[in-house]
Amino acid sequence: MSLNDTPSSERIHIGFFGRRNAGKSSVVNAVTGQELSVVSDVKGTTTDPVTKAMELLPLGPVVIIDTPGFDDVGTLGEMRVRKTKQILNRTDLAVLIVDNSTGLSDTDKQLIGIFKEKDIPYITVYNKSDIAPKADCKEGEISVSAVCRENIHELKEMMAHMTKRQGEEKVLVGDLLSEGDLVVLVTPIDESAPKGRMILPQVQAIRDILDANAVNIVTKETQLAETLAKLGTKPRMVITDSQAFGMVSRIVPEDIPLTSFSILMARYKGFLETAVKGAAAIKTLQDGDTVLISEGCTHHRQCGDIGSVKLPALLKKTTGKAINIALSSGREFPEDLSPYKLVIHCGGCMLNEREMVYRRKNAEDQGVPFTNYGIALAIMNGILRRSLGVFPHLAEMAE
Repeated sequence: MSLNDTPSSERIHIGFFGRRNAGKSSVVNAVTGQELSVVSDVKGTTTDPVTKAMELLPLGPVVIIDTPGFDDVGTLGEMRVRKTKQILNRTDLAVLIVDNSTGLSDTDKQLIGIFKEKDIPYITVYNKSDIAPKADCKEGEISVSAVCRENIHELKEMMAHMTKRQGEEKVLVGDLLSEGDLVVLVTPIDESAPKGRMILPQVQAIRDILDANAVNIVTKETQLAETLAKLGTKPRMVITDSQAFGMVSRIVPEDIPLTSFSILMARYKGFLETAVKGAAAIKTLQDGDTVLISEGCTHHRQCGDIGSVKLPALLKKTTGKAINIALSSGREFPEDLSPYKLVIHCGGCMLNEREMVYRRKNAEDQGVPFTNYGIALAIMNGILRRSLGVFPHLAEMAE
């Protein structure tokens, strides 16, 4: 991915849902102007979700998701329906494709119920207007023909209107800075660092700082002391990879605010306060308790992997308890969280905000504390209050 590309986590996710053979894939292809999905008269042609990140005018950068029929049958069908439900957890706009020749079915009504339950804005699209009378459409509904491309432009305009973001765009750190401020970014380069590139939160922070007309300096933790000594001015703050919290906190003077990319990302994704409250559960863990450590991305786990190695080791050392560790990664996140005493999640940079809200709310609804890597590492290094110094209202919670 180019640094100029919009990451999938920052794109509007638009899911196309409906019964088998309602014409979902045909509408997807008509809307995108690409043969994104295989089209056939045979029911169930789309067997797995088809996902494509693209630029779609007049919407801009989006992720288009074509899903299997929600009325699929059999064992495989049940698995496909389950996958479709998972897609809903990251859908910003749902497009329900209805076969205009048969009208709104019980399956369609079930999907509408799920959209409402999950508070997902949706459009009902009556497809196949070329072979059946046009539906009497209400607000939020439209009649189209994917084959004849009738009302496809109007559908795209509706989609753009419903996904229009209100107010200012969110920022990672820029709102905490003034023009000319100096920020030091600490980015360890070890066996777990991606070859030839930086991770998304680091890149995002660099761009955000520049957009705020501030200045950033990037250094490794092993060169941090030397870097600070060379500076002619005191940095506004130091932002570090959470894994280096212990070392970095000993180097950075107490009068310089210190936080981490993961903590900033938790705020950006809307669950920082939840993460601060949830971290208190670390002190209450007992022998035999199970902690779920969840990552939003999938990668080959290295010998020094933070999720599977470093966090478990530090948890056991800090608590002195025989704690069980469960792992999840990518799109797989347990619906039933009752086996766990605590969920420690990554910053969520590869997941869109809606999916992070779902995961946080899922834990909240089941009474399971939910925190993230940065907050957990800060509390286990004894610097939680300090790491929240740039957020005074939250620093008070860390007492």
